[in-house]
Formats: sequence, structure tokens, C-alpha cells
Amino acid sequence: MAPRLSLVVPVYNVERYLGECLDSIAAQTFGDFECVMVDDGSTDDGPAVAEAYAGQDPRFRLVRQENQGLGAARNTGWRHVTPGTEYLAFVDSDDTLPPHAYQLMIDTLDETGSDFAAGNALRLRTTGLSPSHAHRRPFRETRLRTHVSELPALVTDRTAWNKVYRRSFFDTAGVLYPEGILYEDAPVSVPHHFLADRVDVLAEPVYHWRVREDGDLSITQKKTDPRGLVDRVRSMELVREWLLARPEPVFAEHLRAYDRNCLVEEIPMFFWTVPDGDHAYRTAYQQHVTRLLRAIGPEHVATLNPQLRLKYRLTLAGSMSGFVAVQRAHRLARRTRQAIRRG
Repeated sequence: MAPRLSLVVPVYNVERYLGECLDSIAAQTFGDFECVMVDDGSTDDGPAVAEAYAGQDPRFRLVRQENQGLGAARNTGWRHVTPGTEYLAFVDSDDTLPPHAYQLMIDTLDETGSDFAAGNALRLRTTGLSPSHAHRRPFRETRLRTHVSELPALVTDRTAWNKVYRRSFFDTAGVLYPEGILYEDAPVSVPHHFLADRVDVLAEPVYHWRVREDGDLSITQKKTDPRGLVDRVRSMELVREWLLARPEPVFAEHLRAYDRNCLVEEIPMFFWTVPDGDHAYRTAYQQHVTRLLRAIGPEHVATLNPQLRLKYRLTLAGSMSGFVAVQRAHRLARRTRQAIRRG
């Protein structure tokens, strides 16, 4: 008989953290699960840790493949889950979960019948847990049977691992993780929010998202790596392409909302790193962000506040020296305001 919940855990060079991750899965108060671990061509001893778990707990099993990246590993895990499981979730192998995470989400879904549940997250450091700024807005309060059209902040809920999907919804949606790029979460998570009839939003933290320290940086912490910028822009473009391909009129409204979020919230995350980036990073910013801005359209840029309009116009004009000067002035002004508030 199939377990109720299938978990997919990609494994790639995380020997240092994998045991803690798998311990937190094994300790879940909801025990009716299977855990498909996907060795994505690791070169460390992480697969040995995974094999040991598979040997001692029949709920865990290991699948191996050549290195193809996180998106491909998640897709491989999805293809290997047991037919007939009711729920599906993804876990990154350097993170952990509180013991009640899946019990809370599955109990909620059993009650509401929603397509998936998404919960709050905490950042995990060696010093302890702290709120995740990336999850602050959508998860301020619990809201059951809601939708991104009713709670627009859900467009920022881009992560793969703070969710439990009803398996029938995930399979029918047919939106799999893009392969060969970083930041592969959003092209799946954002379309799922638009496709769902109802979603359960839980303010209680269900995930501990690790901040790697002591020089061991994760993909998302390499702030001035040009590849990260290029792939993040591509991630936004993939969401836009998916929305543009939908024939239903409501998706034109969803596209406008998503474009607004890109302009106001997502692209500005690059602003703070451009002054610190080298020539390659600044060139990547100018080239790829300009392409995205032109796709969104100058008429949307014109509706923004003066500060954003100025930065985007400098970007479109290719004036990176002017952009850097403006951004450094903005950074100084913000630090001055913060110092004044601290007295």
C-alpha cells in the first residue's frame, strides 16, 4: 500500500549537512511517508550517508544519476515516487524541518481540500533560528482556502520546499522544474499559485532554511556571481513565458501582477550588489535586466516611483557608471537613516 506522502530530497555534495536533514525527516510526527533521495553525481561522501539511511529505515531509498543539477534531480525524484501517494513535497538536503511540519500541512489539507499548503520558514544559522525575510509578507497570518488573486503577496512565495502538494494537482499541472539553471523554484511555484483553485497559507514555520557560513556558500548566497544573476533573470522570463502562453483572459491580469512584482521587488534585489560586482557582473546586469525590462514594456516602468524609474532608465540607457553612482548614494542614505533611528 502506498504511503500518503512522498518526499523528494536531491543530494549533491552536502555530506556536512545531510545527516541533520534526514534526521529531521525521520523525526516527523507524520510518519506515513517515503523519502526518495536522489544522488545527483555527488563527489563527497553524502551518498554513503544516504545509503546508510536507506539501510536502516525502509521509508528511505536512494536513486543515483550523473550530475544534472537541482531541477533535474527534483524531476528524477518525482518520477521515482510510488504511484498512488496522496501528497508530494520537496526538501533541500542542507536544510531541516521542525517535527510537526508535515503533520500540520497534511492535517490542514485533509480539512480544507485545497490543492496545496505553503508555510512560513525560518533561517537556520549556527547561532540559531531567525525569521526569513523572503517569507515575511505572504505568511504574516494563516489564511485557508485562499488564492494569489486574493492575497497578491503569494507571488513572492517562490520556494519549492515550504509546501505540501496534493499529488493529483501537481501531476495534472504538468509544470516541472527547469533543468540547467539556478533559481529553478519560481518557474514551478509561481505557476502553481496561479493554477490552484485554493491554497492554504500557514503562518507557522514549517521549514528551516540554512544560511551556509564560514565560506561554505550556497548558490543563493553567491551575490556577485554573474551566473546567479543571469539565471535569476531567466527564471523570471520562464514565469512570464508560461503566463503569456495561457489563453484564458484571467492570465493577462496575472501577468500584469507578476510584472509589477518583478519591477518593484524582484529586480531591485540586484541593485544592492551591482556596486560591489566586477565588470562581468555589471555587464550581465545591464544586458539581461535590459532584455527583461524591454519585454515587460516601458509603459510599466513609467508607473513606478521616481527612484525606480531613474534606476531603470539608467539601466536601459546602458549608463552603468550613472547607475552605480545613484545606487551608492541610495545605499549611503539608507545607512544614514538606519544610524539615525539607532540614535
